[in-house]
Amino acid sequence: MTQLHAENGSDLERVRRNTHLALLVALASAVHTIEAAIPTPAPWLKFGLANILTITAISLYDFWAGLIVAFLRVMVGSLIIGTFLTPSFFIGLSGGIASAVVMGVSYRFFKGIFSLVGISVLGAYASNLAQVVTVYALFIRHSEIFMLLPVFLGFGLATGIVNGIGGEFLVRHIKRLPAFRSVV
Repeated sequence: MTQLHAENGSDLERVRRNTHLALLVALASAVHTIEAAIPTPAPWLKFGLANILTITAISLYDFWAGLIVAFLRVMVGSLIIGTFLTPSFFIGLSGGIASAVVMGVSYRFFKGIFSLVGISVLGAYASNLAQVVTVYALFIRHSEIFMLLPVFLGFGLATGIVNGIGGEFLVRHIKRLPAFRSVV
């Protein structure tokens, strides 16, 4: 009887985790979609606010949760705004995956050294670098494209800080919710 109860508890925890991840994906997709309508200071410069949900998933769960949120956010968001398989889709996907990987690895190995703000900045830098490399590799085969990196990295520093603060705020408040205490 105890074995059956333990299995049911495990199943319940898995259902809760998947439900929470689905909510994070839905929120990230909504933010991604809304952000697409916000004017930016220059082409290719996005605030990356959906990365708040990626770093939240990494912090609350693990690397894979963050990667799932980042990947599905780009997929769903691009389907909603009509950019699936366009150049902006591939640029966004490369940035989202690179950011999630760097934030996940950084959180796993350096969470005692870096706050979520520092980890978010590293993720923003990874995103910017991956996007420039993607643009170079797939679309604009001129090395001059890399001259834009200082601008992108400067913008990434600012957005990484803002997104890290947003992630810290969200994680702190989610951990207080009774529905999350049993899973986290």
